[in-house]
Amino acid sequence: MSTTQFMLGIVVAMILTVAGAAQAKVVTRDINYKDGDVELKGYYAYDDAVPGPRPGVLIVHAWWGLGSDEKGRARQLAELGYAAFALDMYGADRFTEDPTQAGQWAGAFYQDRLLARSRAAAGLKLLTAQKEVDASRVAAIGYCFGGTIVTELAYSGADLKGIVSFHGGPMPACEGDAARVKAKVLICHGSADTLVPMENIHKFAESLAGSAVDWQLVVYSGAKHSFTTPSVDKFNIPGAGYDAAADRRSWAQMRSFFDEIFAR
Repeated sequence: MSTTQFMLGIVVAMILTVAGAAQAKVVTRDINYKDGDVELKGYYAYDDAVPGPRPGVLIVHAWWGLGSDEKGRARQLAELGYAAFALDMYGADRFTEDPTQAGQWAGAFYQDRLLARSRAAAGLKLLTAQKEVDASRVAAIGYCFGGTIVTELAYSGADLKGIVSFHGGPMPACEGDAARVKAKVLICHGSADTLVPMENIHKFAESLAGSAVDWQLVVYSGAKHSFTTPSVDKFNIPGAGYDAAADRRSWAQMRSFFDEIFAR
């Protein structure tokens, strides 16, 4: 082969590689589903260039409802090679920026933990039914209220490899809950979170004492509640605020956690 032919081959290979990359894209779509008689609408994202089934990640929104923040996280996860589904806890298109309304919607699930588990399980069932998802390798992550919900899902005995709570308020395990947990647990929390103080996190940890649950807690100094959410600052909620360093570090911590739990 001549030098000219060799160089031409390299150029052709580069063009084909670039063309293939250009064709790959993150595919997103809204998906309607139900929990009992309640109409729900979630958001699904995956990269169509990833061959075959890949790990799935369930995303549970903050107390405002399913919005742009969680949809953005779904796309980020798809770009990393996962299939991600941002579920809907409240009902199709129920989203608010009114803290009072958000508190009322979220409060129904704090008061009825079985309802919380059922609603989250409906989203998990939908995710694992997607052809892009390896149902044997699934995790759930949640933000604020969503962090509470993913721990409830784990307590239910859901078939999860792991869960991640970002500035969530995980409630202590009830009798029998810890024995049902199959997931490894990562709690990412801010030391300056006065809405969910460290005392609450310690009670959660104490409720797992003596169990076989594999859990870890990472605390970010000076970080407040909602430290992963830039838009929270506009609400001027005492004890809440965005923290770029904690946001970046917790995402990196999650990625390392996923590498561990999804390893074959």
